[in-house]
Amino acid sequence: MPRTGGKTAGKTESSLKEFRTLFPYLKRYRFKYAMGFFCLLTVDAAQVIIPQFMRKAVDIISSGSFVMKDVITPALFMVGLMGIVALGRFSWRFFIHGSARRIEAELRQNLFDHLLSLSYDFYQKNKIGDLMARATNDLNAVRESIGMGLVALVDGSVMAVAILVIIFVQDPGTAVWAVLPLPLITVLILFFGRTVGKRFRKAHETYSAMSDVVQEAFAGVRVIKSFVKEWWFIKKFTRSNDDYRDANMGLVRLFGFFFPFISFLSGITVVIVLLAGGIRVTQGLMSAGSLVALFKYLQMLIWPLMGAGFVVNMIQRGAVSLSRVNEIMKAVPSIRNEGSLNKAARNANPGSTLIEIKNLSFEYIAGKKVLDDISLSVKKGSVLGILGRTGSGKTTLIKAITRMIEPPPGTVFIEGVESAAWDLTALRKLFGVSPQDSYLFSDSIKNNINYSLEPNDSPDENSEQVSEETLRYAATLAGLEKDLTIFNKGWDTLIGERGLTLSGGQKQRTAIARSLVALLACNREILVFDDSLSSVDSETEKLILDGLFDLRREDGGPTIIIISHRVSALSRADQVIVLEKGKITEQGTPAKLSAPGSYFARIAALQNFKEEHNSSDEQISSGEQSSSPEGNNG
Repeated sequence: MPRTGGKTAGKTESSLKEFRTLFPYLKRYRFKYAMGFFCLLTVDAAQVIIPQFMRKAVDIISSGSFVMKDVITPALFMVGLMGIVALGRFSWRFFIHGSARRIEAELRQNLFDHLLSLSYDFYQKNKIGDLMARATNDLNAVRESIGMGLVALVDGSVMAVAILVIIFVQDPGTAVWAVLPLPLITVLILFFGRTVGKRFRKAHETYSAMSDVVQEAFAGVRVIKSFVKEWWFIKKFTRSNDDYRDANMGLVRLFGFFFPFISFLSGITVVIVLLAGGIRVTQGLMSAGSLVALFKYLQMLIWPLMGAGFVVNMIQRGAVSLSRVNEIMKAVPSIRNEGSLNKAARNANPGSTLIEIKNLSFEYIAGKKVLDDISLSVKKGSVLGILGRTGSGKTTLIKAITRMIEPPPGTVFIEGVESAAWDLTALRKLFGVSPQDSYLFSDSIKNNINYSLEPNDSPDENSEQVSEETLRYAATLAGLEKDLTIFNKGWDTLIGERGLTLSGGQKQRTAIARSLVALLACNREILVFDDSLSSVDSETEKLILDGLFDLRREDGGPTIIIISHRVSALSRADQVIVLEKGKITEQGTPAKLSAPGSYFARIAALQNFKEEHNSSDEQISSGEQSSSPEGNNG
């Protein structure tokens, strides 16, 4: 993510401007905030009145001639005011903290919604651990700044002004001595505010880096253990954890100096008032009750002084965190949904061509073409096979067709209409994709297979969502049904995160069943297998492909695109293209491409030889095993 530069003051000023993005939220809860601040000001008013009754009570007692009723009256007033303070504190917490919590929830929801709207390339440039840190740690800091931060700001300002006015009205001579340390405290607060923002940003960035390490380690725990690299990740986490500790210790040292020094200056103020006020009491210029009240006011003034530090802490921390959240919210999807065409609005007779690609070239990095002048036509109901070496551009071609990446204008057409003119959701709902990376969610097998369905695809969002017959049919076509008998709970077996508890073949077959449910239950028209048969054996591959071609015999059968390294998977395709460094080097039917000398023929011969060789090894091994006992017996 981009980082702001410049001097600390510039960063601070820039960060504080980020709070403008919260105005719509604060406006929506303005009445709750108004009620909260009314209760807060009521508490402040009651607090500054209490010392006046203390002054009156002390003066009555110090007079030497009083009756108990004279003391009970101000005492009862103080008890009543304390009740108002207690009720008011509960109320402002309810209104202000409650509103801050609601705003935090809305911010987190909006952030999540925005993250899902961003294109695939955004997640290639940003680490998940950092995004998680911004959605949790940073939003907590924002909530504190618009909750307790605002309370400390308003409460501290009102209390400081009210107390200073009262003590100057009550005894100007002593008040002058009491406020002598205040200019020094003000200078310290300004210095503190200029320094803390930079250190908070560093602390948040190191927390994000540590989150990245943790997320990466847990997601790749199988690889870590298989290579016995626990020690390396422990060392890496230790470094990031130490960086986070050091960044926070910088803040601790800053706060460790600031708050005790403020307390020291407050104590100096009390000593000054004790000397100056004591002399005035002995001289008869000030009553004992007034001195007690003054001490109480000075004690109350410590909170606004300390609260200034809390305000700077929370506001700066919230500003830095909000700037990090806003960096994500300002990110714009690279793929815009500006089209309007959908299934209902499209031409009823679009013709036989479903997908047409014209002179498609694409670059992830300028000057390095991943696809180079691709032209291709796919008819409705046909099967397209794609063959090529790793890195030849096969998956990128599928991403361009489904607009997971943005193809150049005038290059990709669906039913004769440029893909950008389609509504993005409607376009992608034409496809049932079984991707190369068989990502599964930490849920039951049934819910993973039913994942393509939407709530409105079923009368009840919490129902089975698809008939048991359709579910079993999809599982049978995917070659998964035989595995259900070994799962402890069948369809309801919970699988680990990313399908950790399944084998590679089981994950691929579950992903294939998911795409088949999308085809059967959601009327997806194009089925894409992006090298999703690589982890299944030849027998299971044949079973799956036989089922797919059985679907084609039905009226209105799907259009199928199969990417595979195995020629056997493409042998029944209507046309096959061979990609080499992003270019189509061979194109035609499997029979045409089987001519001697072609890449397709060479790969087919190599794979046939390998299968025959493996078969011979198996037969030899089987023969040895069966003849060995006979030799021993002889």
